[in-house]
Amino acid sequence: MPTTTAALDPKKAQKFVDQVWDESIVPKLVEYIRIPNKSPHFDKEWKEHGHMDKAVELIADWCRARKIKGLKLQVVQKGKRTPVIFMEIPGEIDDTVLLYGHLDKQPEMVGWLKGLGPWEPVIKGDKLYGRGGADDGYAAFASLTAIEALQAQGIPHARCVVLIEACEESGSPDLPFYVDFLAKKIGTPSLVVCLDSGCGNYEQFWGTTSLRGLVGGELSIEVLKEGVHSGDASGIVPSSFRILRKLLERVDDPSTGKVMPKDFHVEIPKDRLAQAKKTAQVLGDAVWNKFPLVDGLCTMGKDNIDNILNRTWRPALSVTGVAGMPAVEAAGNVLRPRTSVKLSLRLPPTKNANEACERLKTILESDPPYGAKVTFKPDTPGTGWNAPAMEKWLEDAVEKASANFYGKSAMYMGEGGSIPFMGMLGAKFPKAQFLITGVLGPQSNAHGPNEFLHIPYAKKLTACVTSVLADHGAKNG
Repeated sequence: MPTTTAALDPKKAQKFVDQVWDESIVPKLVEYIRIPNKSPHFDKEWKEHGHMDKAVELIADWCRARKIKGLKLQVVQKGKRTPVIFMEIPGEIDDTVLLYGHLDKQPEMVGWLKGLGPWEPVIKGDKLYGRGGADDGYAAFASLTAIEALQAQGIPHARCVVLIEACEESGSPDLPFYVDFLAKKIGTPSLVVCLDSGCGNYEQFWGTTSLRGLVGGELSIEVLKEGVHSGDASGIVPSSFRILRKLLERVDDPSTGKVMPKDFHVEIPKDRLAQAKKTAQVLGDAVWNKFPLVDGLCTMGKDNIDNILNRTWRPALSVTGVAGMPAVEAAGNVLRPRTSVKLSLRLPPTKNANEACERLKTILESDPPYGAKVTFKPDTPGTGWNAPAMEKWLEDAVEKASANFYGKSAMYMGEGGSIPFMGMLGAKFPKAQFLITGVLGPQSNAHGPNEFLHIPYAKKLTACVTSVLADHGAKNG
């Protein structure tokens, strides 16, 4: 254990990080974006197609080639599960830091601008367009670069383990197995760094304090064994779509979007209310105008604070997919036999997702209108996460990093998305501190068309992680 700790030089750290990004990371991300390694939920034959293995190989090869003292890397794959990349970097400090990311991607999505596409990387100004660069392909590269920047200056750091999974976009069904399988190698981290979250703007370092849970699944309504002439049957046979509307009204108010059953709500903590007010002051209308709204559209919240709370601490129902309905140009006068929709019910961070899933299934399937055949097939539920209180050293480290590399104070906010891994780790390592951050800022549009990575922000975020790791080492050294 060192008796003295050298201070990190922020300018040297940023210069090192910028060089690695420009010369190595960006070109490698360009290659990575071209690989259609969709998460298993969206590509049932992912193993046969080989795209996931190709993405794992690309990232693993890059990591192995880095000049990081003591780096050990292994690709672990058991049975039919997706692989994980697991890395260990020994440190001079008797402690462990866990850094996390994922490499699987969301599907293509329609609506990409001319000249852009999910599997065709395009650099325009400061932005790298393409599926998966920002969510979350950059994470492995940024994690190792942050550690390498420390070693370049001879700054002592704790032992670091890096875990990159390949099924996060499917709800991380394989991850609990691997966390248990690798438990002895992971150890007991005192700090967890996750690079799969968002930022409110590209001007300062943002930390995520909560993540919503998620219950998703397929709701199916059947009224006929086959389609029939709508002129013959309408008025006698109820429309499956109208039954769908009635079922959805059991969950949310169609006039306001408010989720009605109290079972899906929680009391919002006072500190998160205060945080929402501060975030609204900093971001202003950027809370909502970051989205590509059509002209004249009003938001659901009465003000920016309300919009933030709707996005982070209140349940919300969305229909994200439809089956059983022909395209408009192919639609004849037929009363369709069935309608199926993919539902996404976002939950407050502290709501138990398994309980919510059972409740949602009961609400949708009980007493079906007209005696229609109604089934709800849920996906694996994901419970949300509410960060533990931040210790003073980490709060100071984050603030210092933001000031050094962005020139502004750090900010904190909850996120509307879900990272099931965080809830799992929070339960597994209750004494650990968490730094959840990421590059998904305004218009970056993860999961949708025109997803991009803001390169300058990602460079500064990488340097911020370097700084936090240095301060973690100094605290424990």
